[in-house]
Amino acid sequence: QVQLVESGGGLVQTGESLRLSCTGSGIIFKFNGMGWYRQALGEPREFVARILPSNTTMYRDSVKGRFTISRDDEKNILYLQMNRLKPEDTAKYYCNRWPVGTRNTDWGQGTQVTVSS
Repeated sequence: QVQLVESGGGLVQTGESLRLSCTGSGIIFKFNGMGWYRQALGEPREFVARILPSNTTMYRDSVKGRFTISRDDEKNILYLQMNRLKPEDTAKYYCNRWPVGTRNTDWGQGTQVTVSS
């Protein structure tokens, strides 16, 4: 059974940084495409970034140049470094496989990121 636990969120001001972490059990991140997703209040969940086993990364346009996804293979931790945060980045952030199927039930509790203007 896969369990994903996100952490590192918080309340920050515009322009500040946060680093999110995702730990997993029942899954080895380096053997899977892994992604970060977010869901703002009242909005559908959306893709943010992903990293493949080859370490190839991809980002949604609005976070390119500000966010960096990475992985610690020894510790099996997925990271999302978020710099120059904007109020529109406010959301609950989740990690999961990429691509993630519609029937995937491995979603964790997420970690809330709130960026004040």
